[in-house]
Amino acid sequence: MGRRGYTAEFRQRVLDLVVAGRRVEDIARDLGISDQTVYTWRRQDRVDRGLESGLTTAERAEAHLCSSTHSGARD
Repeated sequence: MGRRGYTAEFRQRVLDLVVAGRRVEDIARDLGISDQTVYTWRRQDRVDRGLESGLTTAERAEAHLCSSTHSGARD
């Protein structure tokens, strides 16, 4: 689940609508989410598929895990 509670399935359905040709603004309005959220999900999906550079979802999760592990080790 994402930070705001959207499931992976919901995000994928939104991305499927984008791929099908629906306008991001229309999707966002119809579903009550920010258009910037849709653009962010689309960019992350492109990174995960190797179409854009950046940290993949798995790499982000690993980095987050490492940082929270280290922050808990402070005395």
